[in-house]
Amino acid sequence: MENGNRQPGDAFLNRRQLLKAGLAGGLVATLHGCSMLPRRTGTDPGRYVGAVGLSDGRFAVSAIDRNGKPLWQSPVDTRCHSGCTRPGGSQVLFFERRPGWSFYVFDSEIGTRTHRVEAVPGEHFFGHGVFSPDGRWLYATATRYEQGEGIVAVYDAHRDYQRVHTFELNGVGPHELTLHPDGETLVIGLGGILTHPDYDRIKLNLETMRPALILLNRHNGAIVGRFSPAHHQQSSRHVSVGANGQVYVAYQYQGPLYESPALIARLEGGKLREIRFDEDTQKALANYIASVIAHPENDLVAAASPVGGTAVVFNGLTGELLARASIPDCAGVQALAGGDFLVSSGRGKLVRLGRDNQPQDIATLPVQWDHHLV
Repeated sequence: MENGNRQPGDAFLNRRQLLKAGLAGGLVATLHGCSMLPRRTGTDPGRYVGAVGLSDGRFAVSAIDRNGKPLWQSPVDTRCHSGCTRPGGSQVLFFERRPGWSFYVFDSEIGTRTHRVEAVPGEHFFGHGVFSPDGRWLYATATRYEQGEGIVAVYDAHRDYQRVHTFELNGVGPHELTLHPDGETLVIGLGGILTHPDYDRIKLNLETMRPALILLNRHNGAIVGRFSPAHHQQSSRHVSVGANGQVYVAYQYQGPLYESPALIARLEGGKLREIRFDEDTQKALANYIASVIAHPENDLVAAASPVGGTAVVFNGLTGELLARASIPDCAGVQALAGGDFLVSSGRGKLVRLGRDNQPQDIATLPVQWDHHLV
């Protein structure tokens, strides 16, 4: 979209090239999305933003520094889920929780709300979005809920977030998306679960789900890769990409509670290679991953389960479990400069977790953190 004369085959990797690039580890770029944070250096403390519930029942979006110190808090109309930072500017954006009828744009320095953008009639958002590298185009997962059609909605930030395009996903229930380091490919978790706002959060198609990890060209919407998990009830909700191009997807298993299948996979050799931990850790994750983050400075990956109250850190390339912590209602995860992770919980806790250290409480705030940190 940046260049009107771009041809469909220009400036993006085909499936074979993308896989080769990701495996070779030769692509090193900063991701600007809901899944990754730019590297922080020097004395810059970093800044993290999350959706929160307040003690009086209201909702807000709140910013903190890396030590848990509150920086600003801005009210919103209803509960929000996740968001993304806009590259090259001072805006941060948050989506209402599914079914999300709006997203909000804030000044990331002071928290002033600058925009509230409503979904197109007949559609709702799924709580996630990501920007193009130049900060102009916003890509958001959404659905045409009467038809049950998953889409990526495209907005122009230069024109006050006017809706400009729609990409079809040929499936239902897209959730998190992020940008591959090639700058051209959207990585999307297609949950495969059919819902409708009239039926609250009831799952309407558990026997016929078709979850997938989707790779999509952000310029023309062409699907350049679609990869299915081993079981049709491994709902592919959350995704992350390492700086070397390694793609990870996290599941929320919709099958029997007594089963404990793999909940995380990496894209390798054109297939989803599942990462399975020891039985005790698998059970502790309770068939539900709410966030997965590949650290931009190393080969570590972190994931959190609010249902199981468990967060893990593992080696993304080998799958070796390196750390496991019991953190009640943990869900949000983000990278900290230096190689560790910041984990948030619905009980207000902020915890530092890494390869070699025990979980370290950073702060406890009088808020209920939602499932993601930006």
